[in-house]
Amino acid sequence: MLFITSRMPTINTEPEFNKNFVFDLQNNSSSRSFFCCQRHKKGQYEEIGSMQMLQTLKTAKCRQVLIYIHGFSNLPEDIFANAEELQKLCDKQKPGEILVLPLIWPCDADLGIIKDYWDDQKAADQSAFTFARLMQRFMAWRNSAAANPEDDPCLKRINILAHSMGNRVLRQTLANWRRYDQPQGLPLLFRNTFLVAADIVNESLHKGEEGELISHASRNVVVYYASDDLALRASKVANLKNAEASRRLGHTGPEDMDKTPKNVYAIDCDEVNTLYDNPKGHSYFRSGTKKGEPGLVFKHIFQTLLSGRVFPSDEFRKSSIIGLDR
Repeated sequence: MLFITSRMPTINTEPEFNKNFVFDLQNNSSSRSFFCCQRHKKGQYEEIGSMQMLQTLKTAKCRQVLIYIHGFSNLPEDIFANAEELQKLCDKQKPGEILVLPLIWPCDADLGIIKDYWDDQKAADQSAFTFARLMQRFMAWRNSAAANPEDDPCLKRINILAHSMGNRVLRQTLANWRRYDQPQGLPLLFRNTFLVAADIVNESLHKGEEGELISHASRNVVVYYASDDLALRASKVANLKNAEASRRLGHTGPEDMDKTPKNVYAIDCDEVNTLYDNPKGHSYFRSGTKKGEPGLVFKHIFQTLLSGRVFPSDEFRKSSIIGLDR
């Protein structure tokens, strides 16, 4: 499995590629550099560099790439397990359609969920600077006549799935990319952006807020939320430390849909989230009641990937409810 990370290795071999890349799990500071790697098996990783990774993605026998940005308190092998489950579900629905590409940022390995939460918020913000450089590197590669001549362009469709605090990573990455590299505005880079159980304030996607940039860079922005998500309930309490009392986007969906750009959609997952992820109700976007069998949320995500439309039968619809009888 290919992956990109801002987590530091135990030994940094720059400028040479690290043939035996080992995650430094005791260091949750983001590297200033991003590392493009391949996982051969559990605990065995190799740095291959951005040019080889981009060329591999370009020539891969899949139509679309789904970048997966994980949530807080996830260590690399946990993330790979989730990404592999997501890949198997995609292959089961339509083989050869989707390639899942994890984007790994440095979550903390400390004991204590509150300490982890605050350390991970800092790591998420730090990683955003690194991943903004990744975005700019990709644009340079895509616009390169040598890498993508007119008779051989890269035709892969790019999508993002951000889960939990991964939404903070995405929001801040695009904000930094806009600030430092794209002052004229962000390009329309992503076909679909899925924000699942988003651990950011529920006004984040409103016009004028930093999260509005997500809609600028995406054809569709789909928010999946559940009011009884226990992980986000704890997140809201933790954020009172910084006097941030607003509800989370993954709890309520956008605070006011009329204030969001027209390509933002909201889907209520209250009826299935705890059924798929008992008792927390937080990771409900992969398997359903049986591992390896797609849940209703995943099925909606996959159909959106295939069609490029959130509600194909009703172009004016902005919200919906996912339920077992629907």
